[in-house]
Amino acid sequence: MDHLLLDECIVVAVAGVALLALLSQWVAWRVKLPAILFLLASGILVGPLLGWLEPNALFGDLLLPFVSVSVAIILFEGALTLNFSQVRGTVRVVQLLVTVGAAITWGVIAIATHVLLGFSWPLSLLFGAITVVTGPTVIVPLLQAVRPTAGVANILRWEGIIIDPIGALLAVVVFEFIVSQSQQLALGASLLLFLRVVAVGLTIGYVAGRAVGAILYRRWLPEFLHNLMALSTVLFVFSISNVLAPEAGLLAVTVMGMVMANLPNIRISEIMNFKENLTIVLISGLFIVLAARLNLEELLDLGFVSLGLVLVIQLVARPLAVMVSTLGSSLSWRERALLAWIAPRGIVAAAIAALFAFRLAEAGLPNAEELVPLTFMVIICTVVFQSGTARFLATLLRVAEPAPRGFLIIGANLVARAVGKVLNDLGFQVTLTDSSWENISAARMDGLNTFFGNPISAYADRNLYLVGLGNVLALSPQRELNVASSMRFRHEFGREHVFVLLARTDEKVSEKHQVAEEHQGQVLFSRQMTYAKLASMLSRGVELKKTKLTDNFTYDDYLQQDKNGVPMFAVTPKGQIVVRVVDRPFKPEAGWIVVGVSDRQSVVEKAAEKNQEKRIEKAEKAEKAEKREKKE
Repeated sequence: MDHLLLDECIVVAVAGVALLALLSQWVAWRVKLPAILFLLASGILVGPLLGWLEPNALFGDLLLPFVSVSVAIILFEGALTLNFSQVRGTVRVVQLLVTVGAAITWGVIAIATHVLLGFSWPLSLLFGAITVVTGPTVIVPLLQAVRPTAGVANILRWEGIIIDPIGALLAVVVFEFIVSQSQQLALGASLLLFLRVVAVGLTIGYVAGRAVGAILYRRWLPEFLHNLMALSTVLFVFSISNVLAPEAGLLAVTVMGMVMANLPNIRISEIMNFKENLTIVLISGLFIVLAARLNLEELLDLGFVSLGLVLVIQLVARPLAVMVSTLGSSLSWRERALLAWIAPRGIVAAAIAALFAFRLAEAGLPNAEELVPLTFMVIICTVVFQSGTARFLATLLRVAEPAPRGFLIIGANLVARAVGKVLNDLGFQVTLTDSSWENISAARMDGLNTFFGNPISAYADRNLYLVGLGNVLALSPQRELNVASSMRFRHEFGREHVFVLLARTDEKVSEKHQVAEEHQGQVLFSRQMTYAKLASMLSRGVELKKTKLTDNFTYDDYLQQDKNGVPMFAVTPKGQIVVRVVDRPFKPEAGWIVVGVSDRQSVVEKAAEKNQEKRIEKAEKAEKAEKREKKE
C-alpha cells in the first residue's frame, strides 16, 4: 500500500511540474519576457518556500542521470543551429564576440571569482566558462521587449545562438581538466586523461554525425523515423562516450550536432523542430527541478560579495569584451553601449552548473557546492536587471525602434511584391515570406527582404526575424494560409494590426463555408477587391502609385480623377501609415500621401477600343452605302 501511495505521489509531482512549466511558458509568452524568470520563480515557490517539491527525494539516484541526459539533448539541439556558413555570413563583430570576446569574459569572471569569493583557480575557471553563455532562450524575448535597431538585434541574436555550444564545449574541456587534477594524477597522466577525453569526444561525435548524415542522405530510413533515430543516436553517443572516457559524452553530442549542421545536401529541419520541442520540455522541467533544489540559506550566505561579482560581470567583463570585439567596426558608440549592457545568462548555464556541481562534490573539490547557487545568482540578477533597464537604456541612447511599424507580408507573389516595393519606398521595413523559391528569388531581385519558408511553421517560430515589424499583410492566393497566418500573428501584433486580402469574394458562398471574422484579420481595401482581381490588374501593367494630397487637390479630387482606381494606404506627414480596410472610415487629408492602384491605363485602352469600334462601324456603314449605290 505504501509503495502504491509513493508511486501516486511521484506521478502527481511530475504532473505538477509539467503544469507549472506550461503556465510559466505561457505567462512568459504573454508578457514578452524570458521564460526562465517564471520557471525560476515557480521552482523556488514549490521547492524551498512551500516545500511541496523535493527533487532529491522524488528522483533519488535518477536525478543525476536525468540532468546529464537533459543537458546532452539541450547541447545537441544548440549545436544543430551552428552552421558555419551562417557564421561567416554574419558581421565581423559576431565572430569576434564568440571568440575573442568569450575569452575575455571567461578570463575576467575567473579572476573576479578567485579574488572575491576565494574559489580555487580550477573552480574559478570552470565558473567563468559556465557563465560565458547567454543563449537564445533569454536573448530573443528580451529583444522583443527592447526592440533595438536591426544591427544591434542581429548581433545579439546570432551571438546568443552561437555562444551556447561554444561555451558548453569550453566548460566541458575545463571540467575534464579539473577532474584529472582532482584524481591527483601526475601532470603527464592528467594531460593524457585530458587528451583522451577530448579525442574520444571529437572522434565519436564526428563519426556519429557523419553516419547520421549518410543515413539521411541515402534515405535508408523513412521520414517518420528520423526524429527517433536522432534521439536514440544522441543517447547512445552520450553513454558510450562516457564509458570510454568519463564525461566525454557532452563533448561528443555537441560535436555530433555541429557536424550534422554543416553537412551539405541533407535536411535536418524536421529533426531541429522535434529537438526544439523536446528541448522546451526538458528546459522547462529541468529548470523548475533545479530551482526547487536551491537552498535559500546558501543563496543568502553568498552575501554581498556575490553581488560584487555580478557587478564585475555586468560592468567590466561584458563592456571590455564588446569594446575589443567592436574595434574598427561601423557601429556607433551608442550601439556599442547597448551591446555592452545586454548579456543575460540562461538555462544552459544553470543545467551545466548543476551537472558539474554533482560531479565535483563527489570528487571532494572545495566550494563545489557553491557553484549552483552562485550560477543562479548570476542568472537571476542579469535577467531581472537587464529586462528592467535595457528598454530604457535603448531609448535613452536612441538606438531603439520607436514602434514596430514594419510589415510582415505573407506571400512573395506579384501582388505582394508590388505592395512590398511601394511600402519599402515609403521607408517602411518589409519582410516577404513564401514557400515558393521562384517568388522569393523575384522579391530579392526587387531588393526586398525575404524569408524562405512557411510563416506558420516551427522553423519560422525559431528563425523568422520580427524585430521592427508590427503589422501583417496576408496577400497569399491561398485563403487557408491567410487565415492561419492571421490566427498565428494575431496574438503577436494584435488583431488591429493584422490585415488580409480576400483570395476570392465570399458573397456567393454559403455561410457554412465562410471564414468567421474572428479567425481572420481585417479585410483589405474592399470585399470586391480580391487577390485574383488585383493580380489581374497588375499583370496588365497597372501600377501602384503614390499621390500627395493638398488643399487644392483633395481626396475627393483623387477619387474623381481615377474612378477605376483603388486607394489602399495613406501615409501622414508624421510618417504614420493608415491602411484602408472594410467597415472603417478612410479619409486622407491634405499633406497625406495616398497609395493606390491607378487604372488610368485601362481607361485609355477602353476609350481606344470604343473609338476603334466606332471606326469599324462607320466603315461598315460606308461599305454598305457604296454597295447600295452600285446596285442602283
